[in-house]
Amino acid sequence: MSLAATLEFDDMLAGLQRWVECESPTFDIAAVNRMMTLASDDLVAMGANVERVAGPAGLGDCLKASFPHPRQAEGGILIMAHLDTVHPVGTLETLPFRRDGDRCYGPGICDMKGGTYAALRAVVALQQAGVDMALPIHVLLTCDEEIGSPGTRELIEREAARHRYILVPEPARAGNGVITGRYAIARFELLAHGRPSHAGAALADGHSAIREMVARIPEIESMTNDDCTFSVGVVQGGQWVNCVSTNCRGEALSMAKRQADLDRGIERMLALTQRDADGIGFEVKLGVVRPVWEAGQATLSLYAQASRVADELKMPLPHASSGGGSDGNFTGAMGLPTLDGLGVRGAGIHTLDEHIEVDSLIERARLMAGLMTALR
Repeated sequence: MSLAATLEFDDMLAGLQRWVECESPTFDIAAVNRMMTLASDDLVAMGANVERVAGPAGLGDCLKASFPHPRQAEGGILIMAHLDTVHPVGTLETLPFRRDGDRCYGPGICDMKGGTYAALRAVVALQQAGVDMALPIHVLLTCDEEIGSPGTRELIEREAARHRYILVPEPARAGNGVITGRYAIARFELLAHGRPSHAGAALADGHSAIREMVARIPEIESMTNDDCTFSVGVVQGGQWVNCVSTNCRGEALSMAKRQADLDRGIERMLALTQRDADGIGFEVKLGVVRPVWEAGQATLSLYAQASRVADELKMPLPHASSGGGSDGNFTGAMGLPTLDGLGVRGAGIHTLDEHIEVDSLIERARLMAGLMTALR
């Protein structure tokens, strides 16, 4: 199947630029909703029916869409992606959208606007080529994946359960690989409680929450072993330098290849809670948990079909389980045929070096188009 006439590189890159330059950090509701509006307008222009779903409290909206098909109302193939990023508004000043040789840079371009845009353009290319699809194609675009999908998990699982196949255009693995399983992940809220005092006149009367937190960080991270990792990524405390801090908060992340290892890690983290009669001390609260996704036969059969398409396209397509959670954790854990890492190749994810390999825009769109055509 040749889609050369309908997958035009310069046009795709220009469309992706619009998406990347619409910055959309998770906690900025207005920014995320601007991105959802842009994506909605593009989907409508692509011929899709679009439904905007009001977002969870404190978060942006989501989109559901379906492309024309004789059985459009039925389940079939779900392209599942997120449009929120970790980069705050203003990152474009230091990480502008730009092409440099075989790379293209920009906030969120690899995780995961590049793969999402390529996947949608693959659907359009199939339509323009007059390809009769056996299954209808649906789309779910969510707003909070970068914080563990606390507000959209129910939506994700409800929508995914309607479909035969779940395709997730998160960034590709090294070597042009895809993902057939993901590790289990838990997030924790860390709370250090101190006693206030005047830092100049009565320093000894206080108990610093910041110092309490600082003492706990190496204790937490030293629990890391081959089975389960622990890292502290957020710390916030204090307001006045002349006050002994009363409160300090943080966030920690734990990841394990097996659910039992993560469950033990959660127990170890929660056991760190220790406060005295005055409330001074340390507290750990469990946040969002992504279940382990281990590749079952349904997912491996889906991968086998993708591999056959890749062979026709003369591209390698290795597969593996991966760290770094995605919404594929949820659908994979439900036993639904899920193939993740179908997005573009790139690197520097979540940094000021985030980029994609520009050739992968067309290559991955062709892979997605071939796979969607092959699925029954």
